[in-house]
Amino acid sequence: MKAERIRAITEGIGRARILILGDIMLDEYLFGAVSRISPEAPVPVVEITSSRRQLGGAANVAANIRSLGDEPMLLGTVGEDEAAVMLTQLLKQRNISSEYLVNDKSRQTTIKTRVIAHSQQVVRTDREDRHELDDDTRSRVFKRFMAVADSIQAVIISDYGKGVITKSLLEQVIEVCLQKDIFIAVDPQDTHFHNYRQVSVITPNHLEAGFAYGRRIVSEADLMEVGTGLLKRLQAKSILITRGPDGMSLFQEGGEPTHIPTFARKVFDVTGAGDTVISSFVSAVCAGADLVEASIVANVGAGITIGEVGTATVTVPQLKQELERNIKNGNLAAATTRIAHG
Repeated sequence: MKAERIRAITEGIGRARILILGDIMLDEYLFGAVSRISPEAPVPVVEITSSRRQLGGAANVAANIRSLGDEPMLLGTVGEDEAAVMLTQLLKQRNISSEYLVNDKSRQTTIKTRVIAHSQQVVRTDREDRHELDDDTRSRVFKRFMAVADSIQAVIISDYGKGVITKSLLEQVIEVCLQKDIFIAVDPQDTHFHNYRQVSVITPNHLEAGFAYGRRIVSEADLMEVGTGLLKRLQAKSILITRGPDGMSLFQEGGEPTHIPTFARKVFDVTGAGDTVISSFVSAVCAGADLVEASIVANVGAGITIGEVGTATVTVPQLKQELERNIKNGNLAAATTRIAHG
């Protein structure tokens, strides 16, 4: 990847309208310190010193898209509760519209609470309902999707298995996207994997990919079998398998597998890294990047966010700076060598 392509792609980001459909969450962080063990049970007592609430799940994907400069359209359900009010306020602060949110009285807004002491997560608690949308709510969600389908360049399916992404809704959305030539990206939930057919890209981690294919990835041979096998099974245009410290591997229709090393310099927290991967990838594609270039951009974006505690977002200047730094130290040359030799 050369400097002129980095310039062209980063200058092109910020002009697309991208719809994010999926499970919307509120992330809560409680920060503190541990100085003793509880006399009631053998557990640490965390003395809370501060707290923070952030957008999570599909809402964090929308925050990533907004941070990159593109226009996010967040579509999903929330309850009629205090968490939904807080979520709406956080969206407003990020300049993300809440007009596409669908209220569902039958469920509470998902809240994930993480207790962090000395930069380490001690425990996580979840408050949520995971039943599938009823027919009426699904119909309202699809109606809002159809209202904007002619004005969007891409759809990101952010599936956390909380009930919003049903098989019937997914089939309807994919059918419309294929008819209108809308780029479809999926951040998958492993139990729904085989419903994501004919999409443009799907971004599982290596554990999700191995589970979906029925083969654990412990070697390069396993990776090749799983990647090419899933590509064929799902009739997808591409699959981007994230591999933690081993980087990413891109499998695409009609092309050779591409292995891209990680560009992360430090790892504090992987929370939300998958959201940054899919957001950066889609924004880059909308800006004219090919799939390999988009994978490199996504890899760099993930490397930035895992250096922060809690869900984080990246900006175009950060991406450009980190891409240029990797050109100077030869990392991108190494990536293109891997591309050439598969």
